Amino acid sequence: MSTFSVPSPLFPLRATIPMVASKSESNRALILRSLAGADVIQLQNLSAARDTRLLEELLESKEETLNAQDAGTTLRFLTARCVAANRPALITGTPRMCQRPIGILVEALREIGAEISYEGEEGFPPLRIHGFTQTSHQLNVQGNVSSQYISALLLIAPFLKEGLHITLVGEVASRPYIDMTMGWMKRFGLEVTESGSTLSVEPQTPVPGTYAVESDWSAAGYWCTVLSLAGEGELLLQHLRDDSLQGDRAVVELFQELGVKFRFSEDGLHVTSDVRKNSFEADFTPIPDQAQTFAVCCAGLGIPARVTGLKSLRIKETDRIAALQTELAKFGCKVKVIGDEEIRLPGTPLRVEGQTVKTYDDHRMAMAFAPLAVLGDLLVDEKEVVAKSYPSFWEEWAFLT
Repeated sequence: MSTFSVPSPLFPLRATIPMVASKSESNRALILRSLAGADVIQLQNLSAARDTRLLEELLESKEETLNAQDAGTTLRFLTARCVAANRPALITGTPRMCQRPIGILVEALREIGAEISYEGEEGFPPLRIHGFTQTSHQLNVQGNVSSQYISALLLIAPFLKEGLHITLVGEVASRPYIDMTMGWMKRFGLEVTESGSTLSVEPQTPVPGTYAVESDWSAAGYWCTVLSLAGEGELLLQHLRDDSLQGDRAVVELFQELGVKFRFSEDGLHVTSDVRKNSFEADFTPIPDQAQTFAVCCAGLGIPARVTGLKSLRIKETDRIAALQTELAKFGCKVKVIGDEEIRLPGTPLRVEGQTVKTYDDHRMAMAFAPLAVLGDLLVDEKEVVAKSYPSFWEEWAFLT
């Protein structure tokens, strides 16, 4: 790993960004393909993200130990898939990954007949899957911790002999990601029936075909931040669709408050500057991966902000709330943290003058802070960390310079 000096963009901004394919879509499609069979489903434009390549490799592996490294989605989806395929395995990850909870998913899988044991601390990886015979199809699942548990169960449900009826208990976090999962299932001809808080999936067979993955809306926010901070120019973010299944498409509405205007064409999303508001407030419960991006953007604009719905950020690749507070303080922005749900930014101007942003092995820390190079000299440690979701990020950043 190395410290990287982020090149300053040239003004006015004029660039076409190819955009990485969606990791979230790719990972869902890979699980469905693995259970249906590669002769049934072909996939195009899979993400080049390290997490996606790792998931594809592990799905094809014959080894007993499956190491998901630092990929949370990979570990959770892989656990459910191994159960559905009655595939014994030891599933593990990095030390940080083994600190991230998986108990809710394991308990749900046990309830329907999976035999799973923990190799270390109860409720956390590594875990061992011994076997599976379905004994039930009714589940109550807590919805406010991670939507990935629910998505993992939905993805395997059509391939279980009894299907699944999943009742979501309490508030549901990151609901758009569950909707994305159901959207991909629908594309494959797999029906999910929704009645109140219950999602029902009967045993089904997917429709054979070739399916293409869209570009990544999670990544769009970084480029929108660049334009917001620059205040002028135009960017084309290729292959983003107005009718996207991805919940992070919501950045279109949110960034309009921060001086960014959007237009869709056959080529993708055209981003130009516009008048911005003097403050910002939003609940990121549906799209938590965008919270860092918007917090840094508001700090860079020097406007007060109230950012809520952050509970899941504590258990990501790092404690993202603490990381934001620590790193923004280096630039003179004192972030007020309120519990595990909310941060407030004071609206003081930033000083960007050669500080080094620590990434904490978190890809989104690197990419969320990179746009501050619009305002001055900026260093980022561990530039390679972006490979987790956007390996071409720095190459595409060069299009701005």
